[in-house]
This record gives sequence, structure tokens and C-alpha cells, in this order.
Amino acid sequence: MDLTELHHTLTEKPPDYTRLDGPAALDGLRTVLRLRTVLDHHAVTLVSMLDRLHVADRQGRSLRELLIVAGCAPAVASRLIRVAASLDLAPRLAAHLADGVVSIEHADAVMRGIVHIGTRRREPLDDESRQRYVTDLVAQVFSGATPAEVAARARTLGNLEADDSAAGVPAGEDRSVDRLDVSVTADGRVAIVGDVDAVIGAKLASAVDALSAPRPQPDGSPDARSATRRRAEALEQVLDAAAMAAESGVLQGMPKYQTVMTMSADPATEAVPDGARLGWVGSVTAATARMLSCDGVLTPIVVDDGGVPLHMGRDKRLFPAHLRKALMVRDGGVCIKCGAPGSWAHAHHIKHWVDGGDTSLDNGCLLCPACHDDVHHHGWQVFLGADRHPWLIPPATVDARRRPLPAYNRRTMRLSDTELAAA
Repeated sequence: MDLTELHHTLTEKPPDYTRLDGPAALDGLRTVLRLRTVLDHHAVTLVSMLDRLHVADRQGRSLRELLIVAGCAPAVASRLIRVAASLDLAPRLAAHLADGVVSIEHADAVMRGIVHIGTRRREPLDDESRQRYVTDLVAQVFSGATPAEVAARARTLGNLEADDSAAGVPAGEDRSVDRLDVSVTADGRVAIVGDVDAVIGAKLASAVDALSAPRPQPDGSPDARSATRRRAEALEQVLDAAAMAAESGVLQGMPKYQTVMTMSADPATEAVPDGARLGWVGSVTAATARMLSCDGVLTPIVVDDGGVPLHMGRDKRLFPAHLRKALMVRDGGVCIKCGAPGSWAHAHHIKHWVDGGDTSLDNGCLLCPACHDDVHHHGWQVFLGADRHPWLIPPATVDARRRPLPAYNRRTMRLSDTELAAA
């Protein structure tokens, strides 16, 4: 049976799975997964043929681009190319893949592990050493290890190689294999995956730990954020600190985040889709664009109804240093909502800059990144009271009566003093 016939059988005459009981369905799944692995081996073989025949070169593409055009997801294309390039060095592993007993994900983990082990020694791996390590890692696969666990075993073996070599560097101290990948996911979020040496890791962990302590809510209730969210927001504070250092000349070449805002030239026309975009990431919502316009670099672009730029405004850096100092003095040097240090805070426009709000002391306040997000996305409101201090109005989910709260540095005020908030 050739592959075309097999495809026809599976698509035109599929088995009737509804008649199976539990054990039979499980056995069927095992068979399908094994068949999938066998087909992955066929795919790897065909990728090797495409490479050998220079098919992609003749089309002016890379092999990865060719596979993506053929229907592979980018990650799958990369995996097929890696495995195709390495299996000739591990014939036993190739046989296991062909038999359907070792998945392509495991085969990829084994061969990437072999490459990692090779970086731990001065001389390249000889055939005998390579086969020994392949056997070790395949044994991990047959013991039930996941691809991640196979990779962890490879790191252990690599450390042993480094220990045995006078020129070897322990993996935890070797910068040559450091990596950091930042990629945009399908839903517009950003995935950050890294593997760094002990020194960089210690610096990152220390900075994030120092900035991710729980902070109580304005009413004294515990911090509702999870530990993982606190660490993510701490990373933002580290990046903001680096940007501030760049502005002061301490750290060269570190830009503040850049926001490009496109606006229609015709006020009667609805907002252009994807009107605000972030470099490296793509479109963001209008609410997020408003938040970024408080304390970032904003480039307004006016476009016609066809989306063609008619005018590009100048970058506007908002709340210069002297106004930030004034905000620090008036707001007590802390976030007005939660009391986080003002050095972490964004300068928020009470009336949004994109809505015509000016950049002044009476139209600004300090909000840490988490609280800034609450104001722009989660129903919190800020207004300037008659006392020329900022006040907060919580959403109804926090306080059904939505009673005004004074800024954090003025929480010792008597409740009767809230009448000062009246405009």
C-alpha cells in the first residue's frame, strides 16, 4: 500500500470508533499514535530527500520556508529539519523512530541532548561516545521520560563531561549556550523562554524577587495577585528601571517602549482597525494604547480612509523629569492606589493624553504598573479633588457604593474629609 492509498483508506473509509469499548478505544489510540510516529519517520526521510535534491534552493526559499508552505507549522518544520539532519549519526534511534516506538519529539530531544553534551568538551564527540550517550538517552525514553526530562538528563551528562575535561566549563557557568527567545503567540501575547548561566540567572532572580513581594489592597485586604503574576509585573519594573537609566544616560541604547497610534483623518470615520501597535508585538486595544500613552513614546499617524498615512506627528515623551519629581512630592513618593515605591511607578494622565489631557501636575498621578492596568482595564477611576490631590473610585465589584478613596499617602484622613474630594 503506498502513501496515497493509505491516505484514501483513512479519509474515505474510516473505522467506526463508536462501536468500541474503553479498552478497545485505548488500544486503538496506541495504534494510531504508533502509526503517527511511523509517518513522522517518513516525513523526516522526505525532508532529507528535499534537502539532498536542493528543492528549496531552486524555489529561492529556505528548507524551513518550503515546509511551512507545504503545510507544516513553523515549530514542526524546524523539528523535522533538525531530526532529518541528525538521525544519520544515530542509526539505532532512527530505527526506533521507523518502528514507531520512539516519537519524533523524543528523537528530537535525544539529538538536541547529544549536541548539548558535545558543547561540554573541547574535542568533538567521537562515534563511540556519541552512541553511548544516544543509548543512555534512549533508555530514558523507554523508561517513560518526557522530552523535557530527556533534556535534563543530557544536561547532567554534559556536566559530567565538563567535570572530566580540563577545558570543560560547567553548564551553569557556560555563557556559550545561553539563550533567550521572545515570540508572539497566536492570541497576541508574548512567550519568553530562556536558559541562561548562573550569573545572569542570579541577577534576574534577585531583581524579580526584590520587586515581587505581595502588597495589600487599598482596603487592607491581601494582595490578590498570584505569585507568577507578581513576578511578571516585577520584570516590567526591571525593564522600566532600565529605560529610566537610559534616559538619564547611565545605560545607553535602551529605548522606552514605542507606541504607534494611527488615527483617521475624518472624525466621522470609525477608528482604523489595529489602530495602535507595539513594535515586536503588533496591535493592542485602545485601552492599552491609552495606558502606554501615559508614560511612553507615542508616535501619532493620521491616515486617510484607505489607511494611507497623511501626516506623522513627532514622538512625544510625556511627563518630563521635573514633573515626575513634582508628582513624587505631592503623592508621597508612592503609587496612589497601593503604596508601591514611586520609582516603580508610571506617570498616569488623569484625563488621557489622547483625549486632550495636558501634561501637568494637576492632570497626573503615580500608579505602579499593576494599578495602572487596573485603572485602564478593570474599572478603577482617578479624579483630582478640590484639594488638588488625586482620589480613586473603586469599581462596583470592590465597593458597591463606589465611595472615593484618598491617595495612599493620605489614607490617615478621617472619613468626613472625603467631602474635600467634591469638585
